Amino acid sequence: MPDATTLPSLLYILFSLFCNRILRPVPFSESCILHLASCTLHPSSVVILPSFFRGPSSVVCGLSSIVCGPWSVVFLYLSAPMTESLPHQQVVPFKESGESKKSQVATMFDKIAFRYDFLNHFLSCGIDMTWRKKAIKELAALNPDSVLDVATGTGDMALLLHRYLRPSKIVGIDISDGMLELGIQKVEKQKLKEVITLQHGDSEAINFSNNTFDAITSAFGVRNFERLEKGLDEMLRVLKPGGKLVVLEFSKPRKKFFKGFYHFYMNVVAPKAGKWLSKNKDAYQYLTESVKAFPDGDEFLHILKQRGYTDTYLKTLSLGICTIYCGSKRVS
Repeated sequence: MPDATTLPSLLYILFSLFCNRILRPVPFSESCILHLASCTLHPSSVVILPSFFRGPSSVVCGLSSIVCGPWSVVFLYLSAPMTESLPHQQVVPFKESGESKKSQVATMFDKIAFRYDFLNHFLSCGIDMTWRKKAIKELAALNPDSVLDVATGTGDMALLLHRYLRPSKIVGIDISDGMLELGIQKVEKQKLKEVITLQHGDSEAINFSNNTFDAITSAFGVRNFERLEKGLDEMLRVLKPGGKLVVLEFSKPRKKFFKGFYHFYMNVVAPKAGKWLSKNKDAYQYLTESVKAFPDGDEFLHILKQRGYTDTYLKTLSLGICTIYCGSKRVS
């Protein structure tokens, strides 16, 4: 049951949102959200908020039927405050461009799509496929029937999901039409159009209803989100209660004996090989800079918890140059 201070906190939130909407400007106290996160509300608790209320960017609110964080939310969805700007979100492929990161990333992948698969396998010596398979194994116990692959690219993850898990429905979304075109060709070649659908889609505005998928995967994609926390919120929204998110992403090795080789490879070898083979040095320079700035390890796990994921954990691969992150959606 909620403690004696929970109701006043809820009332203050509603009052603050009302003032922010009508009287502007009134400071919004995030301490109330943090207080609610520490309370244990009864599973049947109902908070009703008219849809015209809209708080500041630190709070996501509106009519909903999802569970977020340690409290039950039936109509009102309150998420943890969003960080104004994470360091990696300032890293862009084309520094002279005035376009948004999202637009630049889409353009970059369109330009290198014709060489993307080859370069991935070449630069990783083929180990990237092993990483993907290990990430997919984290879903084996769940045995999902429907899976969303975010930032699906040319569809490698979607095809591997079908091979190892055999869900009846796999949807892959990406903002790069060039990458999707190649992925669709691969799906058609394997005659899997009835099971795998690849389509244009934005991770920060996923075009599916709440509680649609049993599992969600994203391989080497979250680092490219323009707003990481918004993307994680969206994936949580479309994940079914009890569903699981598996993220595979590059990370920075901690072992001192390996760091020197790793930095030489990322700073010298990858950009030069990328320029030579794809005629686009910017893309692989961006890879290096975005990996350096990305909040990896326990820092990313902390972000997952802040966004409302439960049972979070990570597994490092290949001396820490890649990491699997997992989190689930609370069952109401």
